[in-house]
Amino acid sequence: VQLQASGGGLVQAGGSLRLSCAASGSIYSINTMGWYRQAPGKQRELVAHITSGGTTTYADSVKDRFTISRDNAKNTMYLQMNSLKPEDTAVYFCAAGTARYGMPYWGKGTQVTVSS
Repeated sequence: VQLQASGGGLVQAGGSLRLSCAASGSIYSINTMGWYRQAPGKQRELVAHITSGGTTTYADSVKDRFTISRDNAKNTMYLQMNSLKPEDTAVYFCAAGTARYGMPYWGKGTQVTVSS
């Protein structure tokens, strides 16, 4: 499974960005996709997960501001980020796998920078 993330950039606090993650290859082997982020000097953390059935999970820090979605026909996952804060600044990674065996597939990150 190959994952290609896009959509990062520089935005002012309060602004919005939408990230996309296109999956290709053996996509039949995955049923969960997610977004993670890593800020400088910090550990990578979960942002949100979504299953093939549409069940979503969010980190408390992004609830009510971020929305994860997926288009199964296009094999693409999205992360709509609204009301962005400077603390959302990080490299965002998309990942894929299964709920049972974890997330072994990772895309290259995309930088999100939120200025105050």
